[in-house]
Amino acid sequence: MEGNANLYAVLAAGFPQDRTKIAIETPERNYTWNDIEAWSGRLATMLSDLRLPAGARVAVQVQKSPMALMLYLATVRAGLVYLPLNTAYKESEVEYFLTDAEPSVIVCDSQNLGWVSALANKTNTPHVFTLDADGSGSLVDAAANSHAAFQTVQSAPDDLAAILYTSGTTGRSKGAMLSHRNLSSNAEVLNEYWGWSADDVLLHMLPIFHVHGLFVASHGALLAGAKMVWLPKLDIDQALKYLPESTVMMGVPTYYVRLLGDPRFTRDVCRNMRLFISGSAPLLSETFNEFKERTGHTILERYGMSETIMLTSNPYDPAQGERLAGTVGMPLPGVSVRVVDDADQPVPAGTIGSVQVRGPNVFSGYWRMPEKTREEFTADGWFRTGDLGLFGGEGVPDTYLSIVGRSKDLIISGGYNVYPKEIELVIDALPGVNESAVIGVPDPDFGEAVVAVVVPRDGQTLDAAQMQAALKGSLANFKVPKRIHFISELPRNTMGKVQKNILREQYKNG
Repeated sequence: MEGNANLYAVLAAGFPQDRTKIAIETPERNYTWNDIEAWSGRLATMLSDLRLPAGARVAVQVQKSPMALMLYLATVRAGLVYLPLNTAYKESEVEYFLTDAEPSVIVCDSQNLGWVSALANKTNTPHVFTLDADGSGSLVDAAANSHAAFQTVQSAPDDLAAILYTSGTTGRSKGAMLSHRNLSSNAEVLNEYWGWSADDVLLHMLPIFHVHGLFVASHGALLAGAKMVWLPKLDIDQALKYLPESTVMMGVPTYYVRLLGDPRFTRDVCRNMRLFISGSAPLLSETFNEFKERTGHTILERYGMSETIMLTSNPYDPAQGERLAGTVGMPLPGVSVRVVDDADQPVPAGTIGSVQVRGPNVFSGYWRMPEKTREEFTADGWFRTGDLGLFGGEGVPDTYLSIVGRSKDLIISGGYNVYPKEIELVIDALPGVNESAVIGVPDPDFGEAVVAVVVPRDGQTLDAAQMQAALKGSLANFKVPKRIHFISELPRNTMGKVQKNILREQYKNG
């Protein structure tokens, strides 16, 4: 419908005229643009037939599959709110999200149906469906006989489209509320800035429960009417098979490290590629340089977050400047970025300060957290990212932003955000533990590895392997510390604050 701000309507405007073309290619089967329209239509019809309240949330914790993407598109088409959950989250973590977001629907893997149903019952979530990686499940069964022709719901630009939970540094996760405008404006800007066209083929190996894979990658291909090669995760053999037919790849730094670790990864394999994009974690300069030497391609690094989607990017077009290692480039068109001091006053180029942003892509606030939302925005409407950065610096033009640290001790391991406080709370509850500090240390594969430094109670002897096994029962695997060190007391400053900088230095080499 003309003038419809619904994200699906915006994306569908970019679908090719010939809907029989392949839109999604997987090792098992292909899906056409007609399939996307029909299945998102059937699923949207089925969701609408549930007579859910306006703005109802649809929580989804399933393995990556084309049908999972259709479910996302269907949720948006139906004017409902999509709530993706990391597939690694355990029962106690999912219970928090169901309690906080109060979804009307939860979709899970069939193997988790038992505990998810029990949680749904406990949290008054009325509808539970299953969807497995092979595209089967009660969700698809329920939608199979629904009408494929569905008139996309008319949405206003500021209507809520998705909620993405970002773990809080206090241990309590916050739901970032993203509108149709937030998502569509960012997709349209990146479509032009990164030179997307219908001739592109995107190699999609990212998970689809966070910004990078679900929004940046998928929206890019959909809006351009470009084909996606859809793989469940990074698999080097599969990547090497599909890279020669691809033109765009997005990955976290770990993907590029792993590709460089395989001698079969050569210039010839990349012969049709036009763009490699890296994000979700800092890319080491040595990886950037080795990749350029091996392939002749310069990785484009960019910067974004759950609350804002993409904010800055190194240039795609060489006429706009070169791609510089260690920087995240320039603010995207329509996005404003400033680096400020503690009084929210901009600092000169070359000076490190707090990164603040605003633009049509920036979220409206945190779900049911008005006080937290007020704290995170300045009086003049800028969002405090919590990152430390600078414009310019030694040998870097003043228009380029570099992120130098995180004011909130966030750890990014393999592209996933890990918040120390959440893990410390779980460790401190284990028998024999007096207190703990969780830090990130440099890791060549994951960017940062999660490490715990634990103070045992007097007279207690703790075993690191046993603790890791216990933590795996209540934390997603990427949050479980790779190493646990034991010391008699944590270093503290005169104010009693744990000096994690000392611990990071002490344990950076293992």
